[in-house]
Amino acid sequence: MPTDHRRLVEMFDICQRERNDSERCHVKSKQTSSPKRPSVAEALAKEIFSGVYQPGDFVPREIDLCERFVLNRSAVRSDLRQLVDAGIIERISGHGSKVREYPEWNILDAQVTEWMTRYAAPNPGVQREILAFRLDVEPYVAMTAAKRATAHDLVAIEEAYNGMGSDLDDPASNRDGRLHSSYDIAFHVAIFKATHNIVWSQLSHILRPSILLLIETSNVSASDPAESLERHRLLMESIRARRPRDAFRASQAVLAGTASALGLEIPDTPLGHSTELLSET
Repeated sequence: MPTDHRRLVEMFDICQRERNDSERCHVKSKQTSSPKRPSVAEALAKEIFSGVYQPGDFVPREIDLCERFVLNRSAVRSDLRQLVDAGIIERISGHGSKVREYPEWNILDAQVTEWMTRYAAPNPGVQREILAFRLDVEPYVAMTAAKRATAHDLVAIEEAYNGMGSDLDDPASNRDGRLHSSYDIAFHVAIFKATHNIVWSQLSHILRPSILLLIETSNVSASDPAESLERHRLLMESIRARRPRDAFRASQAVLAGTASALGLEIPDTPLGHSTELLSET
């Protein structure tokens, strides 16, 4: 074999070996790459929303979190900053990080609502706060819907109601309760939309996770689902018949049933128990 040709072959072999070695290193690097680091924010959010740490409690110190999650201090501080920005904890110089009171939480923040729906089901404190809000708001929303609902709105409310009823008639299709809860939340969202108020309509989407949290939990623990369905029917019929006062009271009854299913006392809210109703005209 001529010298020049032999030299070209040798150079080609060297290049091929280097390429193969590079590919093997790349594969090995991908296989041995470190897994995603644990999230201190996620872990603490779970413990706070589930009630392990209550408002006023201090969460573990930075040094303890570093040891627990095997992370450096700057990573821990970065994650704690997420909870600070969400209004869930506050940093107190020389003392640590304390859980803030519920009204201070940025409850409409997308990340906060996600944590709430994932972790707050066992926490009666969070459930009471959401229930109190709904009791203050939804009877008035129902009353407004009774005045403004169009035929299209009534169809949406009825379709959601019928979906709830069909799941009770066929339990096999709804073993985990999720389908029933989906129809239930659609029922309430349709009432918000029936107000034809841009704020209420948009707010129904923002509040959907918090309302769903109560609905899913109460539907699982409800002692008599048929009674709950009947309360929803009376609310629907009050809106359909243009009876704002009856819609107000029917909405209160629905929420009272939710409170009973959750084992909670009905919150004593100034709006939720108001008898100073707006004029029906």
